[in-house]
Amino acid sequence: MASTSVSRVVPASPQKVWSLVGGFDTLPDWLPYILESTTLEGGRVRQLKNPDGEVIVERLVDFNETERHYSYAVVEAPFPVTGYVSTIRVHAVPGHEDLAEVQWSGRFAPVGVSDDEVVDLFTGIYRDGLDALHKTLSG
Repeated sequence: MASTSVSRVVPASPQKVWSLVGGFDTLPDWLPYILESTTLEGGRVRQLKNPDGEVIVERLVDFNETERHYSYAVVEAPFPVTGYVSTIRVHAVPGHEDLAEVQWSGRFAPVGVSDDEVVDLFTGIYRDGLDALHKTLSG
């Protein structure tokens, strides 16, 4: 099992950040890689579409409003992995009410590629996503 984690401090309060990223169906609001999100099964599953028209289906496996985090598993995706589970967390930055740290992490087993290749893939996705979140909150 391989894993990666990326974190980024963003210019908004933890509550403001969570109000943007904490909705399981809000990825198109801040992540340019996801153009469309449709919820299924009462909001526990999201069907995403990327710019190439590929479909990604993810299932919510854990959600904690108070601690500001959720985890999801990939059900279907064009990624060379199996057993993918990812978590997005929003943390307070001590002494800075107007900042938050967002951590996006995942674990997965590569299929047909090396650990390094999938770690690089998801590290890039998480880094680019958190950069886009920073830009959204700065604008």
